[in-house]
Amino acid sequence: MCLAFVSCLPARAENVTPIKVGVLKFGTVNWVMDTIQANGFDKDEGISLEVVPLASTQATAVGLQGGSLDIVVTDWLWVSRERTSGADFTLVPFSTALGAIMVPPDSPIKTLADLKGKRLGVAGGPLDKSWLLIVAYALRTANIDLRTETTQEFGAPPLLAARAKQGQIDAVLNFWPYAARLEAVGFTQLIGLEDVVRELGAKGEVAMLGYVFNADWAEQNPKAIDGFVRAAEKANELLATSDAEWERLKPVMSANDPSFDGATFEALRRRFREGIPERETTSEEADAKILYQFLRELGGAKLVGKGAELAPGTFWHGSAQ
Repeated sequence: MCLAFVSCLPARAENVTPIKVGVLKFGTVNWVMDTIQANGFDKDEGISLEVVPLASTQATAVGLQGGSLDIVVTDWLWVSRERTSGADFTLVPFSTALGAIMVPPDSPIKTLADLKGKRLGVAGGPLDKSWLLIVAYALRTANIDLRTETTQEFGAPPLLAARAKQGQIDAVLNFWPYAARLEAVGFTQLIGLEDVVRELGAKGEVAMLGYVFNADWAEQNPKAIDGFVRAAEKANELLATSDAEWERLKPVMSANDPSFDGATFEALRRRFREGIPERETTSEEADAKILYQFLRELGGAKLVGKGAELAPGTFWHGSAQ
């Protein structure tokens, strides 16, 4: 029995496909990857994840383009732009969690109109997707151009969150993990991007971010990519239902976060769970096509490249096996 078991080990090891996943050092995708590895979901699917921590989204993009990484997390706008330029990247939805405009406790700002004349922090730059979608929403619903009616302060998410806490800006449009952290210290949400995208024509909550990989690699390794997608789905299911799993994740979540406390933990867990994708890929793709047109109109070629519409193949619909 023992010899038979041992003799099977090399063959089984040979059937395990390694997958290199590039992640931002403290990004929320780490929570999913950690859950996959800790629970053996990758091994169950015949794959072995190698998680490569990187310092910037640019570094993850370079790694994917250069072939040193198999999968990264980025947005479908980048994928579409790359495909328009001849690349073969594609995407599986990762999260529908989006940013929000947050205001301090007891702020007099109650509506978008109240932002007139105020200093508004905006994570990223003038071509940030969330910012442009908020601009489109304000133009449509309140006839306000936030680009001219507010004074914007563009910057890194943690810096803007700190300035908001210090009262140096009146409101801040920030990515969802930072908005959740502000929520934990008493800030309230003026408007969330999930409301914005519905007003702009989306039928549901849209996954702006996804697991991105080369379609040719996926076609050559169908068991690997299908196994990865199933492993990620298993991790999401566990994170959606198990409080014990979140307790296990606390050290990962609190890394490099001196302000991490119980309220922060609760806010991050709640927002992450709300962002777990639940729709079919075809529905995600249909809504992405709608939002693309707003982003193209406001961001132009600098943002979307040469494509007049979302590039075909941007969303992965499964291997051809």
